[in-house]
This record gives sequence, structure tokens and C-alpha cells, in this order.
Amino acid sequence: MDPLILARMQFGITTVYHFFFVPLTLGLSVIVAIMETMYVRSGKEIYKDMAKFWGKLFIINFAMGVVTGIVQEFQFGMNWSEYSRFVGDIFGAPLAIEALLAFFLESTFLGVWIFGWDKLSKGWHAFSMWMVAIGSNISALWILMANSFMQEPVGYVLRNGRAEMEDFFALLTNPNLKVMFPHTVTAGFATAAFFVMGISAYHLIKKQHVDFFRQSFRIAAIFGAISILLVGLNGHAQAQEMVRSQPMKMAAAEALWNTENPASFSLFSLIDESQRRDIFAIRIPAVLSLLSYNQLTGEVKGINDLQTQFESQYGAGNYIPPVTVSYWSFRIMVGAGSLMGLLALYALYLTVRKMDEKRQWILQIFLGAIALPYLANTFGWILTEMGRFPWVVYGVMKIEDGISPNVPAAMVLTTLIIFTLVYGLLMAADIYLLKKYAKAGPPSGQADIKEVDDLAPSLVGAAD
Repeated sequence: MDPLILARMQFGITTVYHFFFVPLTLGLSVIVAIMETMYVRSGKEIYKDMAKFWGKLFIINFAMGVVTGIVQEFQFGMNWSEYSRFVGDIFGAPLAIEALLAFFLESTFLGVWIFGWDKLSKGWHAFSMWMVAIGSNISALWILMANSFMQEPVGYVLRNGRAEMEDFFALLTNPNLKVMFPHTVTAGFATAAFFVMGISAYHLIKKQHVDFFRQSFRIAAIFGAISILLVGLNGHAQAQEMVRSQPMKMAAAEALWNTENPASFSLFSLIDESQRRDIFAIRIPAVLSLLSYNQLTGEVKGINDLQTQFESQYGAGNYIPPVTVSYWSFRIMVGAGSLMGLLALYALYLTVRKMDEKRQWILQIFLGAIALPYLANTFGWILTEMGRFPWVVYGVMKIEDGISPNVPAAMVLTTLIIFTLVYGLLMAADIYLLKKYAKAGPPSGQADIKEVDDLAPSLVGAAD
């Protein structure tokens, strides 16, 4: 019944729930825009049907993302009022810009796209979907700007017990944002690609609308192969930024207890956190230095040395994040991403030769692979946030200093239970709707246009 632990659990659960929807929104909006652009350029009805079919699934996911995202901002005032008071001058600016600029842009043009099939020219209708895609991804920029300040605070001055913005341009050019934004966006692209390939594989297994879903699979395979390559490159850059700006997070992710030069990379470690040691470890010499500095030599600081350094710098306290959680989160993220890379290359190979739908075990792999980007996204965020312990704003404000002082544990526990149950119901509803419309297959004619029109108001009502 510690209110701090309960508040952290609540924010963690609601964030993970919300982040199930965000990456798919980022990527699927772009895929739908590409498909409709192909229809405009070629005039082939199959691409128009693709835009409608995948656009319908995008609408469902978008609405659920809006619903789960609203609670995120409420918690800043409810459970984390001291944090909000401290950084509100900085944190509020990008969140306000996100709502007024990016969200209004994407939601307005999404309405135009849904109801404008018979009212706009083909070109302008496709343009509206591109505005949705641009708005969705710009929205991520402003949210990540706020999060990047928590990871690497810049452009501020401490005055009267608060962090006040001094340089907005410094926030926009934050080194952390430069690597986090492209990594998050391309991860969203990869998520959507595997979503489309998985559902396409399902219909190919069933031998339903074979031409339609074979072509959808090919578009997603090309898009996914490019995206996963960019995810890897951006992830490498983000890891190098982590070594520079948050060395303790990298040390925890590698269970590197003592400083090494050259530093070894852990293939597998059994960890004893209480004794700060490995029970068993398989490590590859010099590889961590190579990943950190693009050369086989280079010092990577260890957990014990960093703990001593931070005690001297910030005062007595525990500055070591949960090592086991950080270590395995990093490996699940990288492992899922690496498997996605191999599957994306194989999918790309399938696009340059005639797909053999008789080899159903291959298609079943892609159906199951829908889960891979969700694993990578979830554990990537767990590492990003929990690896920052004990800081809520790195080097400036500790987690326990951001909690609301007047919110009792019983109230936090009650809202934790309620949010978890409600979010669980929303997740079940989202899966039900996505499964229902994904299994229904592509649209055909005016009846299906009306079905999209009928679906949209009900989802907007749910969001309200």
C-alpha cells in the first residue's frame, strides 16, 4: 500500500496499454496512404479496396488509441502533481502543441477521409489520408519531445523551485529526441507492416481473396523490410546516445558490474542483484565497445563505479535501476527485432518470386509474427522508463519527489484497479473489432462504403 509503488504501477500499466495502439497508428496510416496513392496513379480498383479495408482497421485502432491516451495526461495532475508543478512550464508546451496542431490535423482529415469517398476527387481524397499520416507522426514528435526532456533535460533553468523553459529550440534539437523520434516512428512502421502481413497470411491460408491479400502482403513486405532496417540503424544510434547520456541504463541493460575497456557484450547472464554479481555469464569480448563507439576499444562504465560516482555527485542513495528487468527487457526487444528482421528479409524474398500459398506453415509463421513488434515495443519502453531509475527527470528530479503528497494509497489502488479493468475491456473490444473486420475481407461496392461511415461515428462516440 505504498502510494509511490501503486502510482508507478498505474502509470506503467496504462502506458503499456496505450502503447499497444500508438505504433500501429503511426505505421498503418502511412501504408493506407501509400495504397490509396497507388490507386490514384494506376486507377486499379484493387488498391482502392485495399485503402478501404486497411483503413477500416486503422480507424478502429485510432479510436482506441485516443481513449487510452487521455488517461495518461490526467495522471500527471492526479498522482504526479509535484512532478507537474516542477516541469509544467516545459512539459505543457509540447503537449499543448501536440493537441492543437498534430491531433486536430489528423482527426480533422480522418473525418474528411472517412466521409469524403464520393465527395472529393481521387487526388484530394488521397491527400487527406496523407495529412492523417503526417499528423499522426508529428503527434509522436511532440510527445517524444516531452519524454526526451525527462531522459536528457535541456533548455531549462531552475528558478523558484521549478524548471522553467529557457530555450524551446534546445528542446526541439535535444540529442535524445534526434534518436528517439526516428526509432519510435520506424518501429511503428514495422509494427504496421507485420500487422498487414499477418492478416494477409491468414486470408492466404484460407484461400480467400488471394490476389488482394497477396498484393497487400507484397506492399507490407517491402515497407517492412525498409522499416526494420531503419529501426536497427536508429536503435544502434540510440544505444550510443544512451552510453553518453545515461550510462547507468546501458550498464544495467548489459549487467556490466565493473567498468571495462574494451567492454564485453553479454550473450546470457544469470544475475544476483543483491550481491551485484553474475552467477553465470557468457560474454563476448570487446563487442560492447564496438556497439558503443564503432571500434573495438572504448571504456564503458560499470554499475558499481557509476553508483560511487553518482553518490559523490548527487548525494547518498540508490542509483541502480532494476538490473534484471533492464537486462531482459533489452534482450527481448533486440531478440524480437532481430527475428522481425529475418522474417522481413524472407518476406521480401517472397515478393520477388511467386508466393506458394500451399506452404501454409510459412504463412502461419507470419500470422504469429504479428505479436513480435508488440513485444519489441513494450519491452523497449520498459527499458526506456525503468532504466532511468531513480530519476523522473534524469539528474534533476527523483521519482519519489514527483508523487502527489495528498493522494492516499487507497485512492491510488482503487483507480489502479478500475483503470486496469476498463483498459482490459477496451483491449478485448479492440481485439474483437479488429478480428471481426479483418476476417470479413476486403470491401466491395457502396454497401461497404456505408459500413465504414456507420462504424466511424460509433467509435468517435466511444472516444468521447
